[in-house]
Amino acid sequence: MLYWLAHWLAQRTTHWHTGFNVFSYLTFRAILATISSLAISLIVGPGLIERLSRYQIGQVVRDDGPKTHLPKAGTPTMGGTLILVTTLVSTILWADPSNRLVWTVLGVTFAYGLIGFYDDYLKLVVRNPRGLAARWKYLWQSVAGIATAATLYFTATQGAERTLFLPFVKTFAAPLSATAFIAIAYFMIVGMSNAVNLTDGLDGLAIMPAALVSAALGIFAYASGNHVFAHYLQIPDLPGTGELLIFCSALSGAGLGFLWFNAYPAQVFMGDVGALAIGAALGVIAVIVRQEVVALVMGGIFVLETASVILQVASFKLTGRRIFRMAPLHHHFELKGWVEPKVIVRFWIISLLLVLAGLATLKLR
Repeated sequence: MLYWLAHWLAQRTTHWHTGFNVFSYLTFRAILATISSLAISLIVGPGLIERLSRYQIGQVVRDDGPKTHLPKAGTPTMGGTLILVTTLVSTILWADPSNRLVWTVLGVTFAYGLIGFYDDYLKLVVRNPRGLAARWKYLWQSVAGIATAATLYFTATQGAERTLFLPFVKTFAAPLSATAFIAIAYFMIVGMSNAVNLTDGLDGLAIMPAALVSAALGIFAYASGNHVFAHYLQIPDLPGTGELLIFCSALSGAGLGFLWFNAYPAQVFMGDVGALAIGAALGVIAVIVRQEVVALVMGGIFVLETASVILQVASFKLTGRRIFRMAPLHHHFELKGWVEPKVIVRFWIISLLLVLAGLATLKLR
Protein backbone atom coordinates (compact mmCIF):
# COMPACT_ATOMS: atom_id res chain seq x y z
CA MET A 1 0.00 0.00 0.00
CA LEU A 2 2.69 2.50 0.97
CA TYR A 3 4.81 1.09 -1.87
CA TRP A 4 2.18 2.19 -4.40
CA LEU A 5 1.72 5.54 -2.65
CA ALA A 6 5.45 6.26 -2.75
CA HIS A 7 5.61 5.21 -6.41
CA TRP A 8 2.67 7.50 -7.24
CA LEU A 9 4.23 10.46 -5.42
CA ALA A 10 7.61 9.86 -7.09
CA GLN A 11 5.97 10.21 -10.50
CA ARG A 12 4.06 13.38 -9.62
CA THR A 13 6.58 15.43 -7.69
CA THR A 14 9.80 17.07 -8.74
CA HIS A 15 11.43 18.40 -5.59
CA TRP A 16 10.93 15.13 -3.61
CA HIS A 17 11.25 12.81 -6.59
CA THR A 18 14.52 11.24 -5.43
CA GLY A 19 13.31 10.92 -1.86
CA PHE A 20 10.24 8.89 -2.79
CA ASN A 21 12.26 6.70 -5.15
CA VAL A 22 14.07 5.24 -2.15
CA PHE A 23 10.96 3.12 -1.55
CA SER A 24 11.67 1.27 -4.78
CA TYR A 25 14.65 -0.42 -3.10
CA LEU A 26 13.80 -3.83 -1.70
CA THR A 27 16.43 -3.63 1.02
CA PHE A 28 15.05 -0.32 2.31
CA ARG A 29 11.49 -1.61 2.38
CA ALA A 30 12.68 -4.82 4.07
CA ILE A 31 14.23 -2.79 6.88
CA LEU A 32 10.99 -0.82 7.26
CA ALA A 33 8.97 -4.04 7.27
CA THR A 34 11.13 -5.47 10.07
CA ILE A 35 10.93 -2.30 12.14
CA SER A 36 7.19 -1.82 11.65
CA SER A 37 6.28 -5.42 12.52
CA LEU A 38 8.52 -5.31 15.58
CA ALA A 39 7.05 -1.97 16.69
CA ILE A 40 3.46 -3.09 16.16
CA SER A 41 4.14 -6.26 18.17
CA LEU A 42 5.57 -4.32 21.09
CA ILE A 43 2.65 -1.87 21.05
CA VAL A 44 -0.19 -4.35 20.58
CA GLY A 45 1.32 -7.25 22.55
CA PRO A 46 0.51 -6.13 26.13
CA GLY A 47 -3.13 -5.50 25.25
CA LEU A 48 -3.48 -8.88 23.56
CA ILE A 49 -1.93 -10.69 26.52
CA GLU A 50 -4.23 -8.87 28.91
CA ARG A 51 -7.26 -9.80 26.82
CA LEU A 52 -6.23 -13.47 26.62
CA SER A 53 -5.75 -13.50 30.39
CA ARG A 54 -9.14 -11.86 30.96
CA TYR A 55 -10.89 -14.56 28.96
CA GLN A 56 -8.81 -17.25 30.69
CA ILE A 57 -7.37 -18.60 27.45
CA GLY A 58 -4.49 -20.34 29.18
CA GLN A 59 -2.08 -23.17 28.54
CA VAL A 60 -2.97 -26.73 29.54
CA VAL A 61 0.09 -28.62 30.78
CA ARG A 62 0.49 -32.39 30.40
CA ASP A 63 0.82 -34.34 33.66
CA ASP A 64 3.34 -36.74 32.12
CA GLY A 65 5.74 -33.99 31.04
CA PRO A 66 8.61 -32.40 32.96
CA LYS A 67 7.43 -31.25 36.38
CA THR A 68 9.06 -27.86 35.82
CA HIS A 69 6.29 -27.14 33.31
CA LEU A 70 3.45 -27.40 35.83
CA PRO A 71 3.73 -23.72 36.89
CA LYS A 72 3.14 -22.75 33.23
CA ALA A 73 -0.50 -23.86 33.46
CA GLY A 74 -2.81 -20.95 32.73
CA THR A 75 -0.24 -18.87 30.83
CA PRO A 76 -2.08 -17.02 28.01
CA THR A 77 -1.95 -18.89 24.72
CA MET A 78 -2.90 -18.17 21.08
CA GLY A 79 -0.26 -15.41 21.03
CA GLY A 80 0.59 -16.50 17.51
CA THR A 81 -2.31 -14.27 16.45
CA LEU A 82 0.00 -11.34 17.20
CA ILE A 83 2.62 -12.70 14.79
CA LEU A 84 0.10 -13.21 12.00
CA VAL A 85 -1.53 -9.79 12.33
CA THR A 86 1.74 -7.85 12.48
CA THR A 87 3.20 -9.83 9.57
CA LEU A 88 0.09 -9.18 7.48
CA VAL A 89 0.04 -5.45 8.23
CA SER A 90 3.74 -4.93 7.55
CA THR A 91 3.67 -6.99 4.36
CA ILE A 92 0.69 -5.10 2.97
CA LEU A 93 2.31 -1.79 3.91
CA TRP A 94 5.69 -2.37 2.26
CA ALA A 95 5.34 -5.11 -0.37
CA ASP A 96 4.28 -4.66 -3.99
CA PRO A 97 0.56 -5.61 -3.93
CA SER A 98 0.68 -6.72 -7.56
CA ASN A 99 3.11 -9.57 -6.82
CA ARG A 100 1.31 -12.93 -7.01
CA LEU A 101 3.91 -14.72 -4.90
CA VAL A 102 3.35 -12.41 -1.95
CA TRP A 103 -0.37 -13.19 -1.98
CA THR A 104 0.31 -16.90 -2.37
CA VAL A 105 2.50 -16.92 0.73
CA LEU A 106 0.01 -14.80 2.69
CA GLY A 107 -2.80 -17.12 1.62
CA VAL A 108 -1.20 -20.36 2.79
CA THR A 109 0.08 -18.72 5.98
CA PHE A 110 -3.37 -17.59 7.01
CA ALA A 111 -5.01 -20.83 5.89
CA TYR A 112 -2.80 -22.72 8.32
CA GLY A 113 -3.31 -19.99 10.89
CA LEU A 114 -7.07 -20.59 10.72
CA ILE A 115 -6.58 -24.33 11.19
CA GLY A 116 -4.40 -23.68 14.22
CA PHE A 117 -6.79 -21.05 15.56
CA TYR A 118 -9.73 -23.45 15.44
CA ASP A 119 -7.68 -26.16 17.15
CA ASP A 120 -6.64 -23.74 19.92
CA TYR A 121 -10.21 -22.48 20.21
CA LEU A 122 -11.55 -25.98 20.80
CA LYS A 123 -8.87 -26.75 23.39
CA LEU A 124 -8.82 -23.47 25.30
CA VAL A 125 -12.26 -21.93 24.90
CA VAL A 126 -14.59 -24.89 24.35
CA ARG A 127 -12.39 -26.90 26.77
CA ASN A 128 -12.21 -29.92 24.50
CA PRO A 129 -8.85 -31.49 25.51
CA ARG A 130 -8.48 -33.22 22.12
CA GLY A 131 -8.99 -30.05 20.14
CA LEU A 132 -9.46 -30.55 16.42
CA ALA A 133 -9.28 -34.27 15.71
CA ALA A 134 -5.94 -35.25 14.17
CA ARG A 135 -7.57 -36.64 11.02
CA TRP A 136 -9.44 -33.38 10.40
CA LYS A 137 -6.43 -31.24 11.14
CA TYR A 138 -4.31 -33.27 8.74
CA LEU A 139 -7.07 -33.24 6.13
CA TRP A 140 -7.33 -29.44 6.08
CA GLN A 141 -3.57 -29.06 6.16
CA SER A 142 -3.39 -31.38 3.16
CA VAL A 143 -6.10 -29.48 1.29
CA ALA A 144 -4.32 -26.16 1.82
CA GLY A 145 -0.91 -27.65 1.02
CA ILE A 146 -1.99 -29.36 -2.20
CA ALA A 147 -3.95 -26.30 -3.34
CA THR A 148 -0.91 -24.08 -2.80
CA ALA A 149 1.45 -26.53 -4.51
CA ALA A 150 -0.85 -26.84 -7.52
CA THR A 151 -1.20 -23.06 -7.73
CA LEU A 152 2.56 -22.60 -7.77
CA TYR A 153 3.05 -25.25 -10.45
CA PHE A 154 0.32 -24.18 -12.84
CA THR A 155 0.97 -20.43 -12.51
CA ALA A 156 4.74 -20.79 -13.03
CA THR A 157 5.99 -18.61 -15.87
CA GLN A 158 9.33 -20.30 -16.52
CA GLY A 159 10.95 -23.70 -16.24
CA ALA A 160 13.20 -22.85 -13.31
CA GLU A 161 10.14 -22.50 -11.08
CA ARG A 162 9.37 -26.20 -11.67
CA THR A 163 12.94 -27.52 -11.44
CA LEU A 164 14.69 -29.28 -8.59
CA PHE A 165 18.10 -27.85 -7.67
CA LEU A 166 20.61 -29.24 -5.19
CA PRO A 167 23.22 -27.32 -3.16
CA PHE A 168 26.90 -27.95 -3.97
CA VAL A 169 25.90 -29.47 -7.34
CA LYS A 170 25.71 -26.48 -9.65
CA THR A 171 25.07 -28.57 -12.77
CA PHE A 172 22.12 -30.46 -11.27
CA ALA A 173 18.74 -29.24 -12.52
CA ALA A 174 15.94 -31.80 -12.77
CA PRO A 175 12.67 -30.62 -14.33
CA LEU A 176 9.74 -31.83 -12.22
CA SER A 177 6.44 -33.22 -13.40
CA ALA A 178 3.27 -31.85 -11.86
CA THR A 179 3.01 -34.88 -9.58
CA ALA A 180 6.61 -34.67 -8.37
CA PHE A 181 6.49 -30.91 -7.82
CA ILE A 182 3.22 -31.05 -5.89
CA ALA A 183 4.51 -33.96 -3.77
CA ILE A 184 7.70 -32.09 -2.82
CA ALA A 185 5.84 -28.85 -2.15
CA TYR A 186 3.24 -30.71 -0.10
CA PHE A 187 5.95 -32.36 1.99
CA MET A 188 7.67 -29.02 2.62
CA ILE A 189 4.53 -27.08 3.55
CA VAL A 190 2.75 -29.70 5.66
CA GLY A 191 5.95 -31.16 7.07
CA MET A 192 7.50 -27.85 8.08
CA SER A 193 4.20 -26.70 9.58
CA ASN A 194 4.00 -29.70 11.90
CA ALA A 195 7.73 -29.59 12.62
CA VAL A 196 7.54 -26.04 13.97
CA ASN A 197 4.47 -27.04 15.97
CA LEU A 198 6.37 -29.92 17.60
CA THR A 199 9.30 -27.64 18.42
CA ASP A 200 7.09 -25.09 20.15
CA GLY A 201 7.34 -26.66 23.58
CA LEU A 202 9.60 -24.31 25.55
CA ASP A 203 9.63 -20.54 26.04
CA GLY A 204 11.03 -18.97 22.88
CA LEU A 205 12.39 -22.26 21.56
CA ALA A 206 10.57 -22.25 18.22
CA ILE A 207 10.27 -18.56 17.41
CA MET A 208 13.98 -17.67 17.32
CA PRO A 209 14.97 -20.44 14.86
CA ALA A 210 11.88 -19.54 12.80
CA ALA A 211 12.93 -15.88 12.68
CA LEU A 212 16.47 -16.86 11.67
CA VAL A 213 15.31 -19.22 8.92
CA SER A 214 12.83 -16.62 7.67
CA ALA A 215 15.56 -13.99 7.43
CA ALA A 216 17.85 -16.41 5.58
CA LEU A 217 15.11 -17.41 3.13
CA GLY A 218 14.55 -13.70 2.55
CA ILE A 219 18.18 -13.42 1.44
CA PHE A 220 17.69 -16.32 -0.96
CA ALA A 221 14.51 -14.69 -2.29
CA TYR A 222 16.28 -11.38 -2.82
CA ALA A 223 19.23 -12.99 -4.61
CA SER A 224 17.01 -15.20 -6.80
CA GLY A 225 14.90 -12.22 -7.79
CA ASN A 226 17.93 -10.22 -8.90
CA HIS A 227 19.23 -11.34 -12.30
CA VAL A 228 22.80 -10.16 -11.62
CA PHE A 229 23.07 -11.81 -8.20
CA ALA A 230 21.39 -15.02 -9.38
CA HIS A 231 23.81 -15.33 -12.30
CA TYR A 232 26.86 -14.58 -10.14
CA LEU A 233 25.84 -16.98 -7.35
CA GLN A 234 24.65 -19.63 -9.82
CA ILE A 235 21.26 -19.99 -8.20
CA PRO A 236 17.87 -20.09 -9.98
CA ASP A 237 16.97 -16.78 -11.64
CA LEU A 238 13.36 -16.29 -10.51
CA PRO A 239 11.90 -12.87 -11.33
CA GLY A 240 9.42 -11.64 -8.75
CA THR A 241 10.73 -13.67 -5.83
CA GLY A 242 12.67 -10.69 -4.49
CA GLU A 243 9.43 -9.22 -3.17
CA LEU A 244 9.21 -12.12 -0.73
CA LEU A 245 12.08 -10.46 1.15
CA ILE A 246 9.45 -8.07 2.50
CA PHE A 247 7.31 -10.90 3.86
CA CYS A 248 10.34 -12.66 5.35
CA SER A 249 11.51 -9.44 6.99
CA ALA A 250 8.04 -8.76 8.37
CA LEU A 251 7.82 -12.30 9.74
CA SER A 252 11.27 -12.05 11.36
CA GLY A 253 10.39 -8.70 12.92
CA ALA A 254 7.07 -10.04 14.17
CA GLY A 255 8.90 -13.06 15.58
CA LEU A 256 11.34 -10.88 17.50
CA GLY A 257 8.45 -8.79 18.78
CA PHE A 258 6.69 -11.92 19.97
CA LEU A 259 9.90 -13.17 21.58
CA TRP A 260 9.87 -10.03 23.76
CA PHE A 261 6.87 -11.55 25.53
CA ASN A 262 7.61 -15.22 24.91
CA ALA A 263 11.16 -15.23 26.33
CA TYR A 264 11.68 -17.25 29.51
CA PRO A 265 9.62 -17.02 31.67
CA ALA A 266 6.98 -16.60 28.98
CA GLN A 267 4.10 -14.15 29.37
CA VAL A 268 2.32 -15.74 26.40
CA PHE A 269 2.59 -18.87 24.28
CA MET A 270 2.32 -19.10 20.52
CA GLY A 271 -0.25 -21.87 20.23
CA ASP A 272 -1.08 -23.80 17.08
CA VAL A 273 -2.36 -20.62 15.43
CA GLY A 274 1.20 -19.34 15.25
CA ALA A 275 3.25 -22.52 14.95
CA LEU A 276 1.31 -24.10 12.10
CA ALA A 277 1.19 -20.83 10.15
CA ILE A 278 4.88 -20.00 10.56
CA GLY A 279 5.96 -23.49 9.54
CA ALA A 280 3.76 -23.39 6.44
CA ALA A 281 5.16 -19.97 5.51
CA LEU A 282 8.74 -21.20 5.74
CA GLY A 283 7.91 -24.30 3.73
CA VAL A 284 6.19 -22.50 0.88
CA ILE A 285 8.93 -19.85 0.61
CA ALA A 286 11.54 -22.61 0.38
CA VAL A 287 9.56 -24.11 -2.49
CA ILE A 288 9.17 -20.80 -4.30
CA VAL A 289 12.88 -19.96 -4.17
CA ARG A 290 13.70 -23.60 -5.08
CA GLN A 291 15.82 -24.20 -1.98
CA GLU A 292 13.99 -27.07 -0.33
CA VAL A 293 17.14 -28.98 0.68
CA VAL A 294 18.84 -25.86 2.04
CA ALA A 295 15.71 -24.98 4.01
CA LEU A 296 15.77 -28.39 5.67
CA VAL A 297 19.38 -27.77 6.67
CA MET A 298 18.68 -24.29 8.04
CA GLY A 299 15.60 -25.58 9.84
CA GLY A 300 17.56 -28.51 11.20
CA ILE A 301 16.23 -27.96 14.72
CA PHE A 302 12.69 -28.50 13.44
CA VAL A 303 13.82 -31.58 11.50
CA LEU A 304 15.57 -33.07 14.55
CA GLU A 305 12.56 -32.46 16.79
CA THR A 306 10.28 -34.18 14.28
CA ALA A 307 12.69 -37.06 13.75
CA SER A 308 12.89 -37.63 17.51
CA VAL A 309 9.12 -38.08 17.69
CA ILE A 310 9.05 -40.45 14.69
CA LEU A 311 11.94 -42.54 16.06
CA GLN A 312 10.41 -42.64 19.55
CA VAL A 313 7.04 -43.89 18.30
CA ALA A 314 8.58 -46.37 15.85
CA SER A 315 10.96 -47.78 18.47
CA PHE A 316 8.23 -48.22 21.07
CA LYS A 317 5.86 -49.92 18.63
CA LEU A 318 8.53 -52.23 17.20
CA THR A 319 10.58 -53.08 20.30
CA GLY A 320 8.59 -51.78 23.26
CA ARG A 321 11.54 -49.58 24.22
CA ARG A 322 12.00 -45.81 24.02
CA ILE A 323 15.09 -44.20 22.50
CA PHE A 324 14.65 -40.90 24.32
CA ARG A 325 13.45 -40.20 27.83
CA MET A 326 10.69 -38.17 26.24
CA ALA A 327 9.95 -36.75 22.80
CA PRO A 328 10.18 -34.21 21.23
CA LEU A 329 13.92 -33.91 21.74
CA HIS A 330 13.90 -30.81 23.95
CA HIS A 331 12.00 -32.72 26.65
CA HIS A 332 14.68 -35.44 26.57
CA PHE A 333 17.34 -32.94 27.58
CA GLU A 334 15.10 -31.43 30.24
CA LEU A 335 14.64 -34.86 31.82
CA LYS A 336 18.42 -35.33 31.68
CA GLY A 337 18.74 -32.36 34.00
CA TRP A 338 19.27 -29.39 31.68
CA VAL A 339 17.37 -26.37 32.93
CA GLU A 340 14.93 -24.89 30.43
CA PRO A 341 16.91 -21.71 29.55
CA LYS A 342 20.00 -23.84 28.82
CA VAL A 343 18.05 -26.07 26.41
CA ILE A 344 16.58 -23.03 24.68
CA VAL A 345 19.81 -21.10 24.21
CA ARG A 346 21.79 -24.15 23.08
CA PHE A 347 19.12 -24.98 20.50
CA TRP A 348 19.27 -21.34 19.35
CA ILE A 349 23.04 -21.60 18.91
CA ILE A 350 22.69 -24.79 16.86
CA SER A 351 19.99 -23.13 14.78
CA LEU A 352 22.21 -20.12 14.08
CA LEU A 353 25.05 -22.38 12.94
CA LEU A 354 22.71 -24.31 10.65
CA VAL A 355 21.36 -21.11 9.12
CA LEU A 356 24.91 -19.90 8.48
CA ALA A 357 25.69 -23.26 6.87
CA GLY A 358 22.67 -22.84 4.62
CA LEU A 359 23.70 -19.32 3.64
CA ALA A 360 27.19 -20.60 2.83
CA THR A 361 25.68 -22.65 0.00
CA LEU A 362 25.03 -19.36 -1.81
CA LYS A 363 28.70 -19.25 -2.68
CA LEU A 364 29.79 -22.87 -2.31
CA ARG A 365 28.35 -24.25 -5.52
